[in-house]
Amino acid sequence: MTLMDATPPHPVYIGMDSAEHPVTVVVIGAGAAGLLAALTAARTGVDVTLVEGTRDGGRKILISGGGRCNILPSVARPERYVTDSSPNTLRKILRSWPLDEQRAFFERELEMPLELEEATGKLFPSSHRARDVRDALVRRVRESGARVWFEARVTDVRPELDATGAPGWSVHIEGAPPVRARAVVLATGGLSVPTTGSDGQGMRIVERLGHRIHPTYPALTPLTADPHPHAELAGISRTVTITAPGARPPFTTTGGFLFTHQGWSGPTVLDASHLAVRGRPDGSRQELLVSWTERSPAEWDERLRRGRGAVRPVLAADLERRLADRLLAETSVDADTPLAQLRRSSRRGLVEALTAYPLPWTGNAGYRKAEVTGGGVALDQVDPVTLESRVRPGLYLCGEMLDAFGPIGGHNFLWAWATGRAAGRGAATGK
Repeated sequence: MTLMDATPPHPVYIGMDSAEHPVTVVVIGAGAAGLLAALTAARTGVDVTLVEGTRDGGRKILISGGGRCNILPSVARPERYVTDSSPNTLRKILRSWPLDEQRAFFERELEMPLELEEATGKLFPSSHRARDVRDALVRRVRESGARVWFEARVTDVRPELDATGAPGWSVHIEGAPPVRARAVVLATGGLSVPTTGSDGQGMRIVERLGHRIHPTYPALTPLTADPHPHAELAGISRTVTITAPGARPPFTTTGGFLFTHQGWSGPTVLDASHLAVRGRPDGSRQELLVSWTERSPAEWDERLRRGRGAVRPVLAADLERRLADRLLAETSVDADTPLAQLRRSSRRGLVEALTAYPLPWTGNAGYRKAEVTGGGVALDQVDPVTLESRVRPGLYLCGEMLDAFGPIGGHNFLWAWATGRAAGRGAATGK
């Protein structure tokens, strides 16, 4: 049976006054958060309809981890999340479904063994197929009794009263009658990777309904330069450390770094990109400094002072030759200069280029390549336990719509699974 099987051509019209369905939940968006919300709500026994604009849902799941789906991190790092809201509220929401319980859900309930990638600390399904993750979640949602309706574009969500005066919602869908519900979960994502269906419609809906939205921006996105000074280094990949002088809170990240034809990518660049995209609080440009190796400035200074032979072989022992030659050219040091003849000023300039190199970015790849959206619905607009809107009771918000994102490595799925589960449970039980 395919994902489209048993999907009604039109939405099931759910009457709010139906004695058969005393509680009805409509979940909008079948991404990571929406699938967990629908599954959690349906498992309580209430009537659930999951509405999704694409033909099969879970598009970001499918492209995550290079098609392998980095389901979770092996270690949760709540201190690495970014928000303009209260960090304490963010941590409280993350604690609602701890990492070990999430891992148990996938391994036991979804019967999906996870494997640790030692080098990165990431957890992947043992099949290394993202499609297996998406399909398993959709299958469980259907097995739980929820209706799933694909290729249904939601245009609006409006509060309304039923015949008895009880509050509820009217979900408006393009080309179809409205679906009425007692509770609605919005899990429509942000603005990142719009080809997956993330078009910001949910953000516009909640803003019209009176919620405060912190300014959005592309996060975990590659950095670019025009003109690109490192075009000849495209394809070089290595482990580096990036720091951001003056950033608050202090920022440092160590991991993969990739030279591309347009600029730079890799986990370290993506993790630091939000600082470049947003700039400093005073509006000035945020500098990002790269240390190309694990050696400290003192260690490099010692090697250059006491080593033998020419400069290039010393650098090439730790760096790709093309990168070593580039750093030598930028510091005006002749590659064949004997170390014994290297002037003090040249040595200091070379040490700085090796350990605190200013990344010459001028732009970023934007939402098209961003893995997540920064900003979003302020966390004080929702109850941290149920994720029910404090502005519009009966409306629940989860996933990328909320003002929080984590670093590369499964942390944003950790957030999606946790918030989707909380919102689904809250919508189903009202508590």
